[in-house]
Amino acid sequence: MTDPPTLTIFQGHERLLTAPLQDVLTFLKSRERATSQPLLTFDDQTGRQTDFDLRGSLEDVMERYAAAPAKAGPGRPRLGVVAREVTLLPRHWEWLEGQRGGASAALRRLIDEARKADPDGECRRQAQTATDRFLGVIGGDLPGYEDATRALYAGDGSAFAAQLQNWPEDIRTHALYLASPAFVEKA
Repeated sequence: MTDPPTLTIFQGHERLLTAPLQDVLTFLKSRERATSQPLLTFDDQTGRQTDFDLRGSLEDVMERYAAAPAKAGPGRPRLGVVAREVTLLPRHWEWLEGQRGGASAALRRLIDEARKADPDGECRRQAQTATDRFLGVIGGDLPGYEDATRALYAGDGSAFAAQLQNWPEDIRTHALYLASPAFVEKA
């Protein structure tokens, strides 16, 4: 069983909370008017800054962000199928249409095979992207930011940690936490 996704709240350079969505919403709602400095909330899986609509009561907020039930109707909602547009050249469409199960099934198989071929690489890329997004928002003006980013994408954990050495403790600790999968050695 995997842990629920977490979010992290910063106020300036101070980390206030890392917790699942419900706890984060409760914390934000309780601090809604009590803070003069903005609270920044980050999704720890993607590194994206996230804003929440806190209007209404805590119950209203919780209901607004509750997981949506699966919709009945065409498609495969239980599988989480999402329709989006893909732009390909005619020769790509011809090849896909000739594949077993059609274009969508062929694309899903190709993506699954690519992910299985280098699972560590997939995890490393996700960690690099999440860390880069987080640092871009909260640490972009700190000394050594560019060098830290270069070390992150080069897979040099010691150089990355060295660049963050003089940063505020909470930012450094969280950046190292987000980046840790990027520095796992290949087996």
